[in-house]
Amino acid sequence: MNAIITLPLVPLRESDNERSELYSQLLFGERVEILETRERWLFVLNQNDNYRGWVDRKMVLILSATEEESIDKTPKQIVQVPVLSFINAATTKNVYLPGGSIIRSEKPGECIVGKDTYLFESSQVAAQSDATGPKLIELAQQYLNAPYLWGGKSVMGIDCSGLVQVVFAMCGIQLDRDASEQVDQGETIDFLSEAIAGDLAFFENSFGRIIHVGILLNSQGIIHASGWVKIDSIDSNGIISSQTGEYTHKLRIIKRLI
Repeated sequence: MNAIITLPLVPLRESDNERSELYSQLLFGERVEILETRERWLFVLNQNDNYRGWVDRKMVLILSATEEESIDKTPKQIVQVPVLSFINAATTKNVYLPGGSIIRSEKPGECIVGKDTYLFESSQVAAQSDATGPKLIELAQQYLNAPYLWGGKSVMGIDCSGLVQVVFAMCGIQLDRDASEQVDQGETIDFLSEAIAGDLAFFENSFGRIIHVGILLNSQGIIHASGWVKIDSIDSNGIISSQTGEYTHKLRIIKRLI
């Protein structure tokens, strides 16, 4: 049994209660497979990145086989701005969708969700975008100054791997959710001096575990979420804080996915 997210942003939690740790967030239009059901909660798998967690049952829409078939046939687009205004055609009230949300639309600028029709600016979504380094950097810079939030995937709060995942999704590249998983994707670049815009830099803790990721602007700069989304300098040792001049993260490996 599958379901779809029809709210802008749905918490994906470690366990089946509202006080549980935020694992991640499900974006509008993402589909999940229901693995276990309880009275108020569903244990689900995000079909985009295979991430699992608990969601409040009332925050997802369970799909019939007919509805799933219809969704599969509807062209898909990705929101490419941090926030998209989604206007109910009947009430003229707004719903605000986060970047990376999936819109299924038969007509440009129009989307049907259940019995409601929504209107949106078609220039702010794309069925497919060129996955180039400059494009990835342009999209990532839209999130500058967004606050850090563990498990977050929106401009109102985002973590390091969430930023990377959302930005790459905007260009049609689906990455795993966590930095420790993303590091297994792509081609290894041997030296920082060989890095280009859009490469991913991964960082380790004192135990050698991957704990952080950012998008390289070039071989000297990186955009990443640490406290907030910002641009810092980088060298072969790691990230250098633009505020203190001190190293904050130890470089482990560089990967290329484009």
